[in-house]
Amino acid sequence: MAGPTQQQSTLAKLNTPAKIGIGGVFVVLIGLVYWVVFYSDISAKITTATAARNKSKGDLAVAEQERTTYFADKEDLNARQQRQKDLNKALPSDTEAAGFLSSLQQAANVSGVELKTWTPEDEKVESFYAKFPMKLEMRGRFHQVAKFAYEVGRVERIINVENIELSDPKVEGDEVMMQAKCRATTFHTIKAQPAGSGRAAALPPGQAPPPAPAASAGGK
Repeated sequence: MAGPTQQQSTLAKLNTPAKIGIGGVFVVLIGLVYWVVFYSDISAKITTATAARNKSKGDLAVAEQERTTYFADKEDLNARQQRQKDLNKALPSDTEAAGFLSSLQQAANVSGVELKTWTPEDEKVESFYAKFPMKLEMRGRFHQVAKFAYEVGRVERIINVENIELSDPKVEGDEVMMQAKCRATTFHTIKAQPAGSGRAAALPPGQAPPPAPAASAGGK
């Protein structure tokens, strides 16, 4: 059996090109082992991780776009809802006679006139809306009556004051008090009503109006 010395002597007998060839074979074998065992596996993992990262980036971009669209739609919806609320205040969907009279009483409180009587009249239906007039009688000074008409025009609900008549002036102290009559008309949108419905619900003439909230001469 040949010992290490004999094997070394056999390798030593090889010429240089043979030694280089044998060394190259070993290098190739080691490279193949490295490729199969380490590099190919790591490369596959890197490729998979890169694909997953790219997919995550794409999903994130889509999510960001959807988020931006969501907030834009939400903001637009909130704006539309606020506009609808403002529209409903100015032009409600029904008569709301109590609210109408409360607005008139509030204007009377601010202007200082005494609202004596209020007589609802029949609704007048137009193409897309209905008018609900109410005859008013009040007592006060001239500038108070004028301020009443001004304050009515400042409330959120659309109310027209027309046919103002002044009569029976009387001197009381340093002031001239007079009676005033007018027609206040409000409006509401038309909605479907059961057949046979007639005059809109209204407060009976002379019924005490609901308590009006404390008002001030400031803006809305």
